[in-house]
Amino acid sequence: MKQIFSTLSVYAVVYFVLLTVVLGLLYSYPQVELHMLMNMHHTGFQDAFFKYYSVFAEWPVYLVALIPLIWKRKELTVFFAMSEISSGIVVQIVKHSFHSPRPVMVFENYPDLLLPLVEGVEMRHSNSFPSGHTSTFFVFFTCCAILMAYRYLHSDRQRNLQTWVVFSLGSLVLLALAALGGYSRIYLSQHFTADVCVGSMIGFTMPWLIFYLTRNKILKLEK
Repeated sequence: MKQIFSTLSVYAVVYFVLLTVVLGLLYSYPQVELHMLMNMHHTGFQDAFFKYYSVFAEWPVYLVALIPLIWKRKELTVFFAMSEISSGIVVQIVKHSFHSPRPVMVFENYPDLLLPLVEGVEMRHSNSFPSGHTSTFFVFFTCCAILMAYRYLHSDRQRNLQTWVVFSLGSLVLLALAALGGYSRIYLSQHFTADVCVGSMIGFTMPWLIFYLTRNKILKLEK
């Protein structure tokens, strides 16, 4: 477990740096002002990209998680499934505890502000906090990072500075894809920054917890 976490130190450190920056923004700006700040620039390409990339968290990610079954590695799919289910349970408990309105509802109280919207996106109105899509993105890519680290540690290939740099860059790509998914929810005005921030925290944490609890029975890893 310690080896996996130390191997993913770059992934973890960069995530916590991003989290610190976002928490700083949340402290510095009111909710509505920060949402407008995060949505200052919209383009046709970005509208199309984030519209479809955000959907990846709804069902494609679950299909991708089934791929290990092709190689008869059901324990990997179980790892993904347990991480997603546990994260989803936490998200739903928090959502239904707060019943926070979505941006489209909050901005009705600010008639002088034009909420940035993307054409063709069906807007949600309730249970904004936290972001379930963001949680799903971070669960999926954190699971990928953990499994990639395990493969790296147990590979026959010689581990040196070059292979570590390549691995670290790969883990940062996974983190960037997760963060991009979280930002897509802000860009589409489906969530506020705080919703995405907490969703990422849940999605980042749950795979580590599931990994720790199941590394012997499900993943059949060494202590």
